[in-house]
Amino acid sequence: MNFDYVIVGAGSAGCVLAERLSANGRSSVLVLEAGGSDYRFFVQMPLGYGKTFYDPAVNWMYKTEPDPGLNGQASHWPRGKVLGGSSSINAMVYIRGAREDFEEWEEQGNKGWGWADVLRAFRAMEDNSAGANEYRAVGGPLYVNDNSLATHPLYDPFVKASVAAGIPFNPDFNGETQEGVGNYQITTKNGRRNSAARAFLRPAMKRKNVKVETGAHATRILFEGKKAIGIEYMVNGQTRTAFGAREIIVSGGAINSPQLLQLSGIGPTRLLKQHGISVVQNNLNVGTHLQDHLGLNYTYRSTIPTLNDELRPWWGKLKVGVQYLLTRTGPLSQSVNQGGGFFRSSPRHKRANLQLYMQAITTVVHKPMERPLLTPDSFSGFSLGLSSCRPTSRGTIEIRSANPFEQPKIMANAYSTAADVREMLEGTKIIRRIAAQEPLASLIVEEMMPGPSCVSDKDVINDFRQRSSTIYHPVSTCRMGPSPSTSVVDSTLRVHGIENLRVCDASIFPNLISGNTNAASMMVGWKGAEIILGAR
Repeated sequence: MNFDYVIVGAGSAGCVLAERLSANGRSSVLVLEAGGSDYRFFVQMPLGYGKTFYDPAVNWMYKTEPDPGLNGQASHWPRGKVLGGSSSINAMVYIRGAREDFEEWEEQGNKGWGWADVLRAFRAMEDNSAGANEYRAVGGPLYVNDNSLATHPLYDPFVKASVAAGIPFNPDFNGETQEGVGNYQITTKNGRRNSAARAFLRPAMKRKNVKVETGAHATRILFEGKKAIGIEYMVNGQTRTAFGAREIIVSGGAINSPQLLQLSGIGPTRLLKQHGISVVQNNLNVGTHLQDHLGLNYTYRSTIPTLNDELRPWWGKLKVGVQYLLTRTGPLSQSVNQGGGFFRSSPRHKRANLQLYMQAITTVVHKPMERPLLTPDSFSGFSLGLSSCRPTSRGTIEIRSANPFEQPKIMANAYSTAADVREMLEGTKIIRRIAAQEPLASLIVEEMMPGPSCVSDKDVINDFRQRSSTIYHPVSTCRMGPSPSTSVVDSTLRVHGIENLRVCDASIFPNLISGNTNAASMMVGWKGAEIILGAR
């Protein structure tokens, strides 16, 4: 099969690419997705991610190597294996990242990726329910739900307690400044998940010049010398090939993209030769610089009903289920992360370095493999979550063999720097300071996790090493930069040393942004398409 563009991966960036590259009607686009259709009830229902979190039908179900920083534990890393990628199974929180994040990208030599550039792209792709201003926009393909009128009754006490603890109120984390506490915008529309597939790919699939193949697992990139010409992939055990006359674009995400490059001969020579793979381009950065947000919940028993009371009993599930089916409203139409914010853990930080989440639901068993979100605890309770914005720990992703169906080795190296440990320790103290403020304090019966006996710095550090887990934001494994000595792609997303090959997804982030990564991943797809079309 011959196309102008072949896109590997229908995730957050790949869906945007497919829509933008095909919009003129003149260019033919093939999208290869290893997963299946997103037309599944628990994908479309916003709170359904409590089920898809452990569903191999839509989830790659990755697992890290045992991590010394997490007391030797291995972590569950869900990634979307479905149209829409991780935007089809995530918590739907819409955060762009801070102005300073993108200014840093440009300062590192990535021209065109500064705040003014990315803000223009964000505004172009959005249709924000809060209306337009110099930061928000309306009329774009991606509906963003302000969600300020649908927050849980615990939201107001949480905000007031946070303000009392010294964190200012912020009505829009995607506005002038990110720091502060408030409600989260989410990617839902009319009570349904508004994934990248729904907003971008589904409209594109109506065009005659777009073809999408599901169940299509890319096995390697095809080359003529150092020019990428196509993709070899498998469908139902059958090997197929597709050729891209203009571009081959890898959009598999922070795990799958470096894996495919390594399988295809682009990566560290040592690793490739170890697995009998012919070297097309030596690049030590493929799979390195892995960054991720680490999170931790403090759990409280509440004096007032929470989502636990609505979603735990069978009759509660029936009630909210009927409500959702009839009206597309209620708890099932929401994310559990309705309130939160960004704050500085210490005056030494010039900007917010930690992120807050308020969840009116609890699951006190750590890493709830057998207790997904729709089976919460039997008591009234809520959680205050905490995650680092810009951790200094770095990990790696490496193929285990030349077998494209074997999951790669993920070494996250959580809390491997003293700075990350210190930052989280400071953050836990602020969580407790918030919980001690009125009006939230009066709603708390007791702190259940980690509990009042966990007081000393040593005990708190051991607790967050034991209970922390990924916030599901891996990035930077094919990072962007001007030199192949420190990066994989240049500022036009071209792979250093290779013709006709680009990487366009969260793996190209030069550094991790402050906050949830889905919005920025879609922005990368939008800007990537602009760059590709402008290069013709």
